[in-house]
Amino acid sequence: MTVQTVTESTVVPLRGARGMIADKMSASLRDAAQLTHHARADMMALLATKAQFKGEGNSLSVEDLLMEATIRTLKNHPDINGRVEGREVHLTNAVDLGVAIALPGNLLAAPAIFGADRMSLPELRAARRDLVQRANTNKLTVPEMTGGTFTISNLGLSRVEQFTPIINTPQIAILGIGRTVDTPVRDGENVVWKPYAGLSLTFDHRAIDGAPAAAFLTDLCTTIEEFVP
Repeated sequence: MTVQTVTESTVVPLRGARGMIADKMSASLRDAAQLTHHARADMMALLATKAQFKGEGNSLSVEDLLMEATIRTLKNHPDINGRVEGREVHLTNAVDLGVAIALPGNLLAAPAIFGADRMSLPELRAARRDLVQRANTNKLTVPEMTGGTFTISNLGLSRVEQFTPIINTPQIAILGIGRTVDTPVRDGENVVWKPYAGLSLTFDHRAIDGAPAAAFLTDLCTTIEEFVP
């Protein structure tokens, strides 16, 4: 006797919000010359800062502190903070920081915090939380959704250690943040354990070359490892 197994499948049309995301991702890969650098940063100083703020009654997340470290580094590397518009690269001194936000229903938004470089850490935290809240209630504005100069995508709460983020075009670059992992490191004759986070910088090679992009990522790691409020 032959037993036949019936396999059920689900078809999900790429339309509506999911369709728009699919179109934007495809256009990003088609239109930009994307390359990714990977690095790791020692998180001890940043985690100590987080604990210090908590002890003072101020709750800051690791993402908030990494946003601040990124903003500080971008100020010293203005050639990666901007947008590619047609055949022109538009650079700016202001950091309008995009924050990737995962939404229910397998959706994604990356709205911008305008003037993030002029904010204190508590202000930056409040701005990020406001974006998350309004993203989940579909209250983001068109300028917020389209006006950033650099984006951060954080998967630090997952098991993902490093990944290749897709540029939020027409921006020049995006930073992917992976999980923090305790890692054995040689210290003289001893081996010590330190928390390291994976960082992945995807950039548009039309606007910036590999060496200056690597310099930015290297300086970002240094900023994180020497972080002070």
